[in-house]
Amino acid sequence: MTPAAAVDAWLAELAEQRRLSPHTVANYRRDLAKLLALNGDDRLDRLDVHRVRRFVAQMHGGGLSGRSLARLLSAWRGFFAWLGGRGLIQANPCEGLRAPKSPKRLPKALSVDEAARLLEPDSDEDPRLEARDAAMFELIYSSGLRLAELIGLDRDAFDSMLHEGEVRVLGKRAKARLVPVGRQARLALARWSQWRDELAQPGEPALFVGPRGRRISARMVQLRLARRAVRLGLPGHVHPHMLRHSFASHVLQSSGDLRAVQEMLGHASIASTQVYTHLDFQHLASVYDKAHPRAKR
Repeated sequence: MTPAAAVDAWLAELAEQRRLSPHTVANYRRDLAKLLALNGDDRLDRLDVHRVRRFVAQMHGGGLSGRSLARLLSAWRGFFAWLGGRGLIQANPCEGLRAPKSPKRLPKALSVDEAARLLEPDSDEDPRLEARDAAMFELIYSSGLRLAELIGLDRDAFDSMLHEGEVRVLGKRAKARLVPVGRQARLALARWSQWRDELAQPGEPALFVGPRGRRISARMVQLRLARRAVRLGLPGHVHPHMLRHSFASHVLQSSGDLRAVQEMLGHASIASTQVYTHLDFQHLASVYDKAHPRAKR
């Protein structure tokens, strides 16, 4: 089996048996393409830990961050484990290798006031597109949805969201979860329900559709949100995941219930959710700096 064929076979197994998302599989493919490019025409069973370490050092010297290298090594390690399970290599050359550490970056979140500004109605926009955009952005902020979860929703989700105030989404590794939908999001969805069938092509199942009446793309959602933020004068680049971060940070600030936030975000590990406690502390520290007389210069 050629290296390229082995990569295709492993990725097909990840997609079909482990049901990883197309986005994750595409990331793995890019990571493995780097491995094959670095290894050249040499056989994979000749790779050893020293050579892989040299590859990592080379990419780190080229500016690749420790976080990116850790993800890349994880993909390589899984691929070599798969090869070893089929007797195609003797040992995993990535076993025990660790990427260089990078400074931990906190996710960026909007303030409560900025989120409110972002979700204000835009009277200059086409009313159909405004209704759709408002429903999408309110839903992400209300329920902490990932972008893939949002665009994966079908029209039949209207009933549970509008009447029961909840929605079932399919998250990473095809794991389903039920999340609440807030009042403002339900109002926005009710407005969108009046326009959706007019814009959608006949037989299109998607809840949110693009200009051609088919399921809206992730890129279109990103562009629409970024454009809205620029028009409103919000600082920095605003993207859909920032609304998810804002949801988590604001719910945690109000409730202090880390477990509940973990469940709503669909995090497998509480460690992934704990990063929002740092955002919460940053918010408290900012209030302290502005309010405490000894904190002022």
